[in-house]
Amino acid sequence: MTQSVARPSDSYSPLYFLASLGAGGLAVTFFMWLMHWVPHPGQPVPLFEDVAAAFTSGGLLMQGMILLAAAGIAVFGFLNLKLLVWNLRRYSAWSKTEGFAAFSKTNAQSQVMAMPLALAMSVNVLFVLGMVFVPGLWSVVEYLFPLAMVTFLAIGVYGFKLYAAFLGRVLTEGGFNCAANNNFGQVLPAFAFAMVGVGLAAPAALSTVPALAGLGLVLSTFFLMTSGLIAVVAMVLGLRSMMENGANPETAPTLSIIVPLLAVLGILSLRQSHGLHEHFGSAEMAGETLVTLARFLSVQVLFLLFAGLILIRQGYAKRFLFGRENSPGSYALVCPGVGFAVLLHFFVNKGLVDAGLIDKFGLVFWALTAIALIAQAAMIWLVWHLNRRHFGAPKTAEAVPAE
Repeated sequence: MTQSVARPSDSYSPLYFLASLGAGGLAVTFFMWLMHWVPHPGQPVPLFEDVAAAFTSGGLLMQGMILLAAAGIAVFGFLNLKLLVWNLRRYSAWSKTEGFAAFSKTNAQSQVMAMPLALAMSVNVLFVLGMVFVPGLWSVVEYLFPLAMVTFLAIGVYGFKLYAAFLGRVLTEGGFNCAANNNFGQVLPAFAFAMVGVGLAAPAALSTVPALAGLGLVLSTFFLMTSGLIAVVAMVLGLRSMMENGANPETAPTLSIIVPLLAVLGILSLRQSHGLHEHFGSAEMAGETLVTLARFLSVQVLFLLFAGLILIRQGYAKRFLFGRENSPGSYALVCPGVGFAVLLHFFVNKGLVDAGLIDKFGLVFWALTAIALIAQAAMIWLVWHLNRRHFGAPKTAEAVPAE
């Protein structure tokens, strides 16, 4: 006689929003191919027309790359939106339970910030889908930018509402368990606000209307500073607890959350710099861009080494990726790989190439780009592996006879 074993995702956690986030991030990694390898004269991002022209005039390698990139964007864009809808439905039902009420009295309450984080990512993914698959988008983009800014602001306001509920409780009632804060989970709100900020910075870089660009600069700066302040405080508190109590094995993946956070803040900074150059007379120098990206990438590597050290010493993969234990927090491992790959693409193309240090499509170019592609491939495998573990069909197990 057999009995059904429930899927891990049947026990809901807001950290499952990270499954949607990771899929969206992978769609962006495929867009990086088009962004940096397909010519797009006249605008800073590739559009459907640029991709179609490159496919028509390009050789077999170019055509194969475009087909693979378009397929990756479509597949992971769809998965991003599908998992977002699934999470919103499950979260709505879960928020009415006693389990949610108990959850809202713990340190983990701040995990609800994974929702605005995923929402902001999905808006970015919709823009990527539009640029790649919708002809003539650029002719109406100036009408879309105000709409996007209102959407990102609404997500940001909702995020502040959620975070205020957490801060208001712990700062007035107390009850924050510092011993249980032995991770970087409290950096998640900073990541959410950074994702809102990078969306608001898009008009600063892409709009031809100075007023929209200026508004994007100001609003994105507000969310950049908000994100930075929260991240610094959360890291200090988390590191202090880890030094005393050791890192929590189940939440150890949060130690690498700084990696995607820096990727988002790095892109936000690039967008702001481009907007300042285009509209406000600020010089855009390749050397400064190179140094800025090198700084962000250096800190990413340091935190990858730091998190990797802890995860390996604790045997995280053996327990939660290949063993009998499952944790929705495992999806936090996707974000660092995606964030590192995306920022490395920018470092190679907007940093090294634009500064004249390496030749575009030369040997060094492809050697460094291969690192980003390996990270991307690893994250594709990880998403597939985690989705199968957490969302796959329930397994059956032999029932143990009663004695």
